[in-house]
Amino acid sequence: MKILLAVDGSTYSLDAVACLIEHADWYREKPTLELLTVHLPVPKLPRMHLVVGKNQIERYYQEEGEAMLAGAKKKLDAAGIRYNASILVGPIAETIVAHGKKTRCDLIYIGTHGRTAAGNMLLGSIATKVMHLSTIPVLLVR
Repeated sequence: MKILLAVDGSTYSLDAVACLIEHADWYREKPTLELLTVHLPVPKLPRMHLVVGKNQIERYYQEEGEAMLAGAKKKLDAAGIRYNASILVGPIAETIVAHGKKTRCDLIYIGTHGRTAAGNMLLGSIATKVMHLSTIPVLLVR
């Protein structure tokens, strides 16, 4: 089984990592893991290229992405679970779903903030959006 584990460095995403580790022995074979974090694109402002270069923006994405992955990597390494880590830039829910399809994942694992339905309606939820966009089964960890 191939699992896409989407994290953002929050305690909610680390709860999803802990849940996956706790239940890793439920699978017949050790799952193959795609560890993913997605960063929203920096807004493109007029003449921004005069002040900030492309390399600086790419370095920013890489540094921020590594920071978002650090806690999950630490937990997975301690549990002896191997993973392929990726840092992508784009609309978060859409990018998670597209990466899951591209890498042929069987399941998307994602933590939620545990808001009520009314809270999600007002504030939105990446996890809820992933669930609605994906044709791949999604496991929401609360």
